[in-house]
Amino acid sequence: MERQPRYVWLAEQLRRPIQRGEIAPGTRLPSRTRLARRYRVSEQVSRAALRLLATEGVVEARRGAGYFVPDNPVGHHILRTDTGSVQGLGGLRREVVGTEQQRSQPPVSTRLRLRPDEPVYLTTARGMALDRPVALHLSWEPALITTGTLHTPFDAAPGQSPISRLEAVGHPVDGVVEEVCLRALKEIEADLMHATPGVPVLVVERTHYSRGRPVETSDLISTTDQCRLVYRLSLPRPRPPADAGPGA
Repeated sequence: MERQPRYVWLAEQLRRPIQRGEIAPGTRLPSRTRLARRYRVSEQVSRAALRLLATEGVVEARRGAGYFVPDNPVGHHILRTDTGSVQGLGGLRREVVGTEQQRSQPPVSTRLRLRPDEPVYLTTARGMALDRPVALHLSWEPALITTGTLHTPFDAAPGQSPISRLEAVGHPVDGVVEEVCLRALKEIEADLMHATPGVPVLVVERTHYSRGRPVETSDLISTTDQCRLVYRLSLPRPRPPADAGPGA
């Protein structure tokens, strides 16, 4: 079983009662010092857990006052820009349904620039919240890239990402493209998500590239009423104005 960082574990202990409604909106959470004592972790861990929950929107930070449960909490936030998002389900517990080899068909073959019927590996995983599936992640990669190595999806270590496997066989991922759309949930997807076919879902089509070649593509499918995508972007720091010098 993959070991969680302590701050992720602590965030889950706080997230569950909030999402279950056991902590009322507007409630102030214990300070990081009290959380550290209660859960026997360092203050650094409790600080990181609170910041993670604030990023997800599960709690809100109020300067000088602490962390509070929002008055109108949103269900589940799926992080797309944290280190965990390489597995496609950042912020949710990942449950692997299975991996199979199949023949590629459009639109997957188009996204991977393959001829129809070329073999691909499909890995299916679910994003779990409170032991309930709220998102689905389908990942395809060309079988020829890793076939004959110890880095196929069938041989992957628990928790190992496609990015690390592809890098191990000489295809380091250096580019990512995402497209987001809204469509109806298909019947086979609904069975995996325990949902009703036809309901609107968000779909994030994400493709990883290595030296301009698509080496993996995936669909993240999440319910619109329970999930929200979170993109955290880093901007370059503005440069100080150059000294114009005398006479400028």
